[in-house]
Amino acid sequence: MIPNPNLEGAREHRRRVLKGASILLGIKHSEIRCVVRNMHDKGAQIELPPSTAVPDEFLLYISVDEIAYRCTIRWRRGDRIGVSFKGTEPKPHWHYG
Repeated sequence: MIPNPNLEGAREHRRRVLKGASILLGIKHSEIRCVVRNMHDKGAQIELPPSTAVPDEFLLYISVDEIAYRCTIRWRRGDRIGVSFKGTEPKPHWHYG
């Protein structure tokens, strides 16, 4: 069955990627290293180190793209989270990457 893009709640086509990224928290300039596994225009799936606590909203910086996305967590499963993008922001001046 081919998904109908006109259906409400239909998923965006996600491109498989393998990009190193950082979750920037701004709490004393802390960051969590992670890997973006797939992404689309509205969100991404992120792989984290096991048992990593992440707030519901954060800034995700993908250094290879030089883009920081404001993210909200949509789901959590084991060491992976799904996020939706709420917009982009300049990379914080304190981040070295």
